[in-house]
Amino acid sequence: MGREARPVRQLWVDDDRGRRRMPDPVRRAAVRALLITSVTLIQGMVAFLCSVTGSWLAFPLTVTAVASTVVATWSVLDVWITRQVWRQRHGVVSQPSSVARGSRHERHGKDGAALSEAA
Repeated sequence: MGREARPVRQLWVDDDRGRRRMPDPVRRAAVRALLITSVTLIQGMVAFLCSVTGSWLAFPLTVTAVASTVVATWSVLDVWITRQVWRQRHGVVSQPSSVARGSRHERHGKDGAALSEAA
């Protein structure tokens, strides 16, 4: 009995749909925030377990967990700020829409030309 040839399946298939890759500074800030937040969650859990068991480490760990929460909050805000700064510097091209009013100089220039022609 012969073995039938199986179709070869690829291990990794790229999906063209989906989001584009984040810019490098934003991705670095996001990875930093993820690591800081995960360490803070672990530290908070250890502080909770130490306080339940009555360990002397409960108070120092609780104080450092509160400080780490402040740092983790700042790191998450840093992702948002870095993303906004990157968009302003590189990403978004701002153009006025067709309904936008012209500049003040252009409006007064036309009015001034019309007044001089009438005189």
